Amino acid sequence: MDESKHARTRAAREAFRNFRAIARRAWRCAWKGFHADETRVSDGARLRGLPAQIPADCRVLVLGSMPGTASLDAARYYAHPRNRFWPLMSRLLGVEMGGDYASRLAQLQASGVGLWDVIGKCVRVGSLDAAIERASVVPNPLPDTLAGLPALRAVACNGAEAYRLWQRWIAPSLPSALAGLPVLALPSTSPANAAFGIDRLAAAWAPVRAYLAPRA
Repeated sequence: MDESKHARTRAAREAFRNFRAIARRAWRCAWKGFHADETRVSDGARLRGLPAQIPADCRVLVLGSMPGTASLDAARYYAHPRNRFWPLMSRLLGVEMGGDYASRLAQLQASGVGLWDVIGKCVRVGSLDAAIERASVVPNPLPDTLAGLPALRAVACNGAEAYRLWQRWIAPSLPSALAGLPVLALPSTSPANAAFGIDRLAAAWAPVRAYLAPRA
């Protein structure tokens, strides 16, 4: 092969490498743009969580990390159609939860279950916990809230990230009277936790029933 052919070959290879690099960058930008559009959350968006839904006689407080985009948009806990939380509660409590959100919430609270999240405010792109900017986290005032719940018997963390955030932000600030409060680290009901079907979730969450039953 003469020198001109060598030069053309090198040029072709260099052009291909450049094309591949440009294509890779374009794909990443397109994916990022699609993801942001799909979730309707832009870079640097500061999110504010939902208000607590805790009955005065709450016996088990279920804590998530931070509501996902579907829940924030709808102003309803666990609003994503593929989140298993409400079907799981129906099994766990033995009550029908097929009505509207207000009736499901009322049934949940009548059973002694409250809802809130560890995080009150944060910056996050999308709905995944991994997208939360750690330095932006503002926790909810859970120590004071829990101290005002005389019937509280346990906290149930919905997902590993909720438990990790509890350990990081809440546990160190608990009053001594709550030092022995059971805190359950339970598998997430999110559709992102595809390894857990509803049956497996129900088995893992079954210990919650013991804290809901009347004291002997």
